[in-house]
Amino acid sequence: MGVNLVGWAAASYLKTEKFYDLFGSGTFLLVTLLSHSRSSGSLRQRIATGLVCVWAARLGSFLVERVMKVGKDVRFDDAKHNPAKFVVFWSLQGLWVFVTLLPTLALHSSTLNPAFGLKDFVGFGIWGIGFALEVIADKQKSDFKADPSNEGEFIKEGLWGVSRHPNYLGEITLWSGLWLSCSTSLTGVQHLVVFSPLLVALLITKISGIPLLEASGLKRWGEREDFQRYLRDTPVLFPFTKALDKLIYEEKSKD
Repeated sequence: MGVNLVGWAAASYLKTEKFYDLFGSGTFLLVTLLSHSRSSGSLRQRIATGLVCVWAARLGSFLVERVMKVGKDVRFDDAKHNPAKFVVFWSLQGLWVFVTLLPTLALHSSTLNPAFGLKDFVGFGIWGIGFALEVIADKQKSDFKADPSNEGEFIKEGLWGVSRHPNYLGEITLWSGLWLSCSTSLTGVQHLVVFSPLLVALLITKISGIPLLEASGLKRWGEREDFQRYLRDTPVLFPFTKALDKLIYEEKSKD
């Protein structure tokens, strides 16, 4: 929280959001590495630390490059001119880092080091799927925006054709996988960190992620028929759930 409050003070003075994501990724790296330095250094702890660092470095560099190219982040159009409102975003980022890292922090403080088992490998696999979803979704959106013919348009291709926020789906998935692998070394009250991926999902879907982007999309394209159709036909997060709802409705109608 201290790191992000320092970032807020500087960003408010300069009225910029350009280093918001840099501070977020930097906080992930700083807290994870400091925590790992106090751990026993087991292979499981090193793997968890490495996964967090790979994710933070990749996402941080991607977001910083994006905001430097675009010049601004629409999420902060109003907030960056209002310090009282801006501090909420920076505080949420600090909270996000802490909540997200809880399983890793608990793992680093654990003295248990059981042999690798099914939960570890399944957890690492889920992390890999989530990481791939996030990377691919980000790449597809970057390529879409880089095409001059798509100026002022919204993406509805690739992963974005089956989910309105596939990058956030990847985010929730990878942290869930990391929690699962960390859980093999936890004991007692440490198991309460199961709430970490659930709170990450809550932050993304209800507070700081999807709601802001959905509101921005409605403001830009809300009156367009093709955007309204995209909202009707494409699930917010989980692919094919709209089709499943439609199938269930049709089956009930037959009955």
